[in-house]
Amino acid sequence: MRTVELVCSPPLEEAVRAAWDRLAVAGLPSLGRNTHPSNRPHLTLASVDEFPPGAEERLADLCAAVLPLPARLGRVEVLDGSAPLVWLVRPLPELVALHAAVWDVLAGAPGQNPWHLPGRWIPHLSLALRFRYADRRLAGAVAGADRPSGEFAAARSYDGDTRTVSELTATDGLYPG
Repeated sequence: MRTVELVCSPPLEEAVRAAWDRLAVAGLPSLGRNTHPSNRPHLTLASVDEFPPGAEERLADLCAAVLPLPARLGRVEVLDGSAPLVWLVRPLPELVALHAAVWDVLAGAPGQNPWHLPGRWIPHLSLALRFRYADRRLAGAVAGADRPSGEFAAARSYDGDTRTVSELTATDGLYPG
């Protein structure tokens, strides 16, 4: 599996990590407990089994041309009733346009994840996995009392086979790894 992800500017990343910490302190599931080096707040634009030839370079050029993009967070919600706890990201026009352009590059790629396809994609930053819908109000109060904003400052790709991250755009020290 290969992804196309946007990473947060440092202030926005700090706000999401603080929410992860508040969830953990409250005894709720939290991505803050995941210690893998690739674990950091991000917005997934696409997920496919593999990139078509030349796609990585085209994606890098595309993302470099538009980043940074404004990021506005909305409410905290549980997707699909008993799945990820997420902070919804407002689908600003610039973000929606980038998402569509990424999928134009990945047209015909094998194993397209339907959750990320245009028309089905719900932009979000994950806070916890396998979260119970019954705990969503508490989680919203603990994690999402504020509605932070910031920027998506860089792009990366996660390789599920090797569990590694590769930069699609220069990070200029925005984040390690």
